[in-house]
Amino acid sequence: MSGLTVPADFSGHMLDLDEDEDLEVFSKNTSLADGSPMPNSPSSLVNQYRLEDDDEGQKDANTKDIFITVDNPESQVTAIETFIMYRVVTRTTRSEFDSSEYEVRRRYQDFLWLRSRLEDNHPTLIVHPLPEKFVMKGMVERFNEDFIETRRKALHRFLNKISEHPILSYSQHFKVFLTAQDLASHKKQGPGFLSRMGETVRAVANSVRGLRSRPEEFAVMQEYVEDFSNKMCSMDKVTQRIVKEQREYLEELKQYSPTYAQWADLEEELADPLKGVVSCVVQCSKESEEQIHHLSEVLVPALHEYVLCAETLKAVMRRRDNIQAEFEAKNEALLSRKVDQEALQEEVDGLADRMEQANNTLKGDWSRWQHSMRTDLRSVFISTAEKNVEYYEKRLAVWESFLLSQRAESGEQRDQEDAA
Repeated sequence: MSGLTVPADFSGHMLDLDEDEDLEVFSKNTSLADGSPMPNSPSSLVNQYRLEDDDEGQKDANTKDIFITVDNPESQVTAIETFIMYRVVTRTTRSEFDSSEYEVRRRYQDFLWLRSRLEDNHPTLIVHPLPEKFVMKGMVERFNEDFIETRRKALHRFLNKISEHPILSYSQHFKVFLTAQDLASHKKQGPGFLSRMGETVRAVANSVRGLRSRPEEFAVMQEYVEDFSNKMCSMDKVTQRIVKEQREYLEELKQYSPTYAQWADLEEELADPLKGVVSCVVQCSKESEEQIHHLSEVLVPALHEYVLCAETLKAVMRRRDNIQAEFEAKNEALLSRKVDQEALQEEVDGLADRMEQANNTLKGDWSRWQHSMRTDLRSVFISTAEKNVEYYEKRLAVWESFLLSQRAESGEQRDQEDAA
């Protein structure tokens, strides 16, 4: 078979949260792997990676020919339901489009339709996940501003991921989604109910029947997907717990200010330092709010997105296995049947071609997905590291300033006492 090969060992690309040495953040070795000295500050270390990231981003921007924006959510109320419509603006230089710019309005169900059609037509391509249909954890009301904005960002990212895909971006369904003012007529052109039921029945039968032997490269993929899913779920849960604890800490921190302020009113000799503490606590509260906001808006969505990606990968692997299982079943039937062999042989040959095409498609898309995943997570982790450094440096500066002011006042008081 042609196509890209999959490395036999993925261990070098996985995060092992079970190993103690992975929790070692600082090292006594002050040189990098290539022998060059370690940068003096975290910011200079980050900049080494930034240059490479900027070069890759510039290269992608120069080759991109579809630019999509999802914005302007509006609530629509009908007699039977309430839903949100989003504006989808597309700008493109592709020749197969009749115009260079389109503007349509879409609801969440339209995005579901697009993803479903892409998966039906390309069962072993990795289609980026959509945000969950139901209210996510922490969102009390489905139509509050935070939930709508979170969903808008996810839908925007979904469409742009599709637009960057070398195969999916040329799908006719994708083009229709971006350009057609009314999707109703196009939705009716999809596979009928009986056809979908037939596909489901065959998939269930194949999964029950199972595979005789999964090729080694796909067995390695399957193992990687399971490990990736477990680790992303763990990181997602831990990060959400950290954010929850940070919010609780912030609420307790805010209770300090009025307490110290009331204390300052009662202690005349301690009034100045107590008021200084109040000022420090207020400033630290603001910095904590900013850090929590960054974690909630950047790190949490990115990790949760790849939790959903892991489920997508599992579904792709199941569809690939179903194709192989169907081929194996027909091939066994061909070997055991003595009549109608010619017609069955044609069917087996067709399934063999389909299986080879599915395998090659998945192998090629696997490499592309891994590169995209690593780029995404690397960018998020670097951004979070920068924000954490900035957060602690600002808080440190606040308290250091307070200490210096108190030491200066103590020095002045000693001078006055000596003079007296």
